[in-house]
Amino acid sequence: MAKSIEPKLRKIGAYLKLEEDTKFTIPEYQRPYSWSITNCDKLWQDITDFIDSDSKDRYFFGTIIINCQKDDTVLGLIDGQQRTTTFLLLMKALLVRINVAIGTTSQDDDSENLCRGLKERRRKIMGILYKAETEDIPDDPDIATDRAICNSEPIIENYSINELYKTELQTILSAVDYAEAESKVIKIPRKQKDNKYTNFFRNFKFFYDRAKELSDSQLNSFAKTLTDSCEVIEIKSWQVEQAITMFNSLNSDGLPLYDSDIISAKLYAEAEKSKVSDEFTKLWKELIELIDELKQSGIANIDAILMQQMYFERAKNKNNEIVTATGSINVTTPGLRRYFTDDNKELLNDPIGLCNQMINIAKIWKKASAYPVIQVLLKFNDNAKLFLASYFHRFDADKISEEDVIEIANCLLRLFTVLELVDIGYSSSTFKTFLFGEIVKMADSSVSVQDIKADFDKHISEKWQADEIKKYVSEYDRNMLVYLNEYLFAQENGLTFVLGSKYDIEHIMPQSGANLDAIRKDAQIDSKEEFDDTVNKLGNKILLEEKINRSIGNEWFRTKVSTKLSDKTGYIDSEYPVATALVKRYENDTKPYWCKQDIENATDVASDRIVKFIFSL
Repeated sequence: MAKSIEPKLRKIGAYLKLEEDTKFTIPEYQRPYSWSITNCDKLWQDITDFIDSDSKDRYFFGTIIINCQKDDTVLGLIDGQQRTTTFLLLMKALLVRINVAIGTTSQDDDSENLCRGLKERRRKIMGILYKAETEDIPDDPDIATDRAICNSEPIIENYSINELYKTELQTILSAVDYAEAESKVIKIPRKQKDNKYTNFFRNFKFFYDRAKELSDSQLNSFAKTLTDSCEVIEIKSWQVEQAITMFNSLNSDGLPLYDSDIISAKLYAEAEKSKVSDEFTKLWKELIELIDELKQSGIANIDAILMQQMYFERAKNKNNEIVTATGSINVTTPGLRRYFTDDNKELLNDPIGLCNQMINIAKIWKKASAYPVIQVLLKFNDNAKLFLASYFHRFDADKISEEDVIEIANCLLRLFTVLELVDIGYSSSTFKTFLFGEIVKMADSSVSVQDIKADFDKHISEKWQADEIKKYVSEYDRNMLVYLNEYLFAQENGLTFVLGSKYDIEHIMPQSGANLDAIRKDAQIDSKEEFDDTVNKLGNKILLEEKINRSIGNEWFRTKVSTKLSDKTGYIDSEYPVATALVKRYENDTKPYWCKQDIENATDVASDRIVKFIFSL
């Protein structure tokens, strides 16, 4: 009779100590290793507090769910990969410190027992990490012997199609000391300090640094507590679906499987069934690598791309999904998991095709995120991505250009600018219902861009009045419209506009600083209340490079706009269009001022510019 489930309370040292022919595996559908320093700090503190409590009980670290395969020699981590990986990194950090401690512990009578304990910890941890036999582990660290042991077969193999750094754990475990591990691990390009490391090495480094703070006696106690006094409930299952069901029910580490985890698992299973698993794994890896780049720039993660795909699929099936039998618009959106795994299972029958579509969208986002109109649009509202992505499906990533995108992006930017100004939420029929109707057209390549633009023109002109919107803009005191004003000013004057990565919102007339009273007097503003109102108007704000803004601080306007700066920076060094225009405008003034009237004039001009854009005048 086939086994069902087998729960067992196990010490962590026993749980991790595998038979010679046994190994842990991280299944294809699992998420990447994501534990942060915060998680590791809590783990460390929990063990430290337990030691300090002097309790005779054991410390419990939750439930581990394992799917047993291949005569129980392959132990798939359904729930527990984050903790198991972290336990291994912690043990390795302790081992590295124990090796140092053994070499430096004095050999007097008082230290003999401690040294014996450290050597016992060394043997136990090496036996766990490398399946080494006690008699093969020398009492004292020996580089040649230790290296041979450390280079044994890994006890855990990562098959996750979502993990970009599959070999990183083994790189750390196979190093004989900290310096070797640090020299061999992956360094992420364009990242600084500890951010250049993966989660694996950052967490290993955290544990190593904390272990360095312990005395030799504390180190011995901590390592012994971890292996012998901390426990998990290990639940073994011999049916993967049963194991996943248990995981979702127990949720022992507070991290349920994301929708993307389940969907990628289903896609992989279908790929295996169709005998295209190798091709799918290659494509999924490409997708995850693309999304990792998008994630770093704040554009999208895997769930966002799947959500965009769902919106597109619903837009294609307009008569079933969005447009009801009576012609009304259905704005109710199902959850990702339900949509792909219950309501529309057939979409997962073509894992290669679906993956290729998402790769194409990810590539388009990578390309389009450099377009000025997209950079400004994405400052306004993340929901814009859902509708724009459906339009992206018309194009091949290699062929799409800014000209293909700008008109539709401008339509969305106009509507979301109104949303920024009026006292109505996105979920209202004026916005969400209208956009759900338009996404059907955006996804349909037979509908022209001009037809879609005409819909936006009509909708905006029917719902709002230009003079009403201008009043909102003139009273606007937040920052979002500053990006739009710069973008529109650049377009109006045929100038280049690139948002860049490090910038500030600059107040031309400073809103704070030591010279504020004198600046206010120069600006012909009588009261603090009037000053506070004036200084935050749109006409007093521009974009400025972070470096320039921090340099000029709360300088007088004549210093900021000067063309004769020799030892400091100012607007003259900026590449943003409005700052450049201000320098040009005042280049011949010997003592230029920036007064209340200048702010009101600039606000009025910006208001006209934005209203003209919104209403496509």
